[in-house]
Amino acid sequence: MDALAVVAEPRRRAILRLVWDAERSAGEVAEHFEVTFGAVSQHLGVLRRAGLVSVRKDGTRRFYRANREALGPLVHWLEQMWATELDRLAELAEAAEREETA
Repeated sequence: MDALAVVAEPRRRAILRLVWDAERSAGEVAEHFEVTFGAVSQHLGVLRRAGLVSVRKDGTRRFYRANREALGPLVHWLEQMWATELDRLAELAEAAEREETA
């Protein structure tokens, strides 16, 4: 499964942010979204199958954490994306400043 296609979905990116620094149960993750638990569970399943999150079972509960190593190949692409966005932000700030001083 293509990791870039997986993280293209906004909720999956939000889930990755939630489990980036801390292991969270599926229920804890679901509490952050206004969709059904089943929908969040499906997103977690896609992330797991892509290898972007690891899962630990404890009885009937599942705990998820981002697999940072698996996201490694995306680092270059993400850095390029952010550099472009930061350049655009700088251009907008400079244009706003010029308008204020004109």
